[in-house]
Amino acid sequence: MRIALLSDIHANWEAFEACLAVVRDHAADKIVILGDIVGYGADPSACLDKVRELAAAGTPVVMGNHDEAVLGTRFKLNSVAATAAQWTAAILSPEQKQFLQNLPLTVIDEDRLYVHASAHTPEKFPYIQDVQGASESLRATDARLTVCGHVHVPALYHLSTTGKVMGFIPDATMPVPLSSNRRWLAVMGAVGQPRDGNPAAAFGLYDSASTEFKFVRVPYDVSAAAAKIRAAGLPDVLWQRLSLGR
Repeated sequence: MRIALLSDIHANWEAFEACLAVVRDHAADKIVILGDIVGYGADPSACLDKVRELAAAGTPVVMGNHDEAVLGTRFKLNSVAATAAQWTAAILSPEQKQFLQNLPLTVIDEDRLYVHASAHTPEKFPYIQDVQGASESLRATDARLTVCGHVHVPALYHLSTTGKVMGFIPDATMPVPLSSNRRWLAVMGAVGQPRDGNPAAAFGLYDSASTEFKFVRVPYDVSAAAAKIRAAGLPDVLWQRLSLGR
């Protein structure tokens, strides 16, 4: 089975649409949405309605911290993100908010665990930015493969049979075979808000038969997405950083 793994859409319809087109080209059997459907971008309704459509067809979807934030719940955001969350909350319908409210923090699918942030205290949305964070997540689950997002920077970590955790930044041009004698943690880049210096949208492809993982980059119409953010009156940094991938 070929599984497409998309995280941190962040209401960027141009990036989301471009990634879904590539997913179709790769003939993926399943799509997984790893949270933060909304926040930052200017198209929360369009992105959310598409995710709801996918969910109705069987796509697993987990809750991200920005999804939770628009509900006015406990997770605190910085001032820029909070402004975007308040703007988003004002335009979402009750049905759209109810969909977000009902999302789980984790989904288990065979030998895989899907979570927005970390298998370790997923309700606190910790960032996995180093081996220590990866180790906490890997040791919190028995899943052979954990897939998350949240940090907007692609990474791949593994736990050996001796208990050592190592990580590296993957090459988007080459699939990585996930050896069976290790447990793995794949951190997706962001569909709608990349922050690794590459403005192209990012998602992952996992082949459960060959156990190969590929990190995919997709160019999209950054100018159109940025123009919508400006027109919405959202903070300038939200459109300015799209072209920088920062």
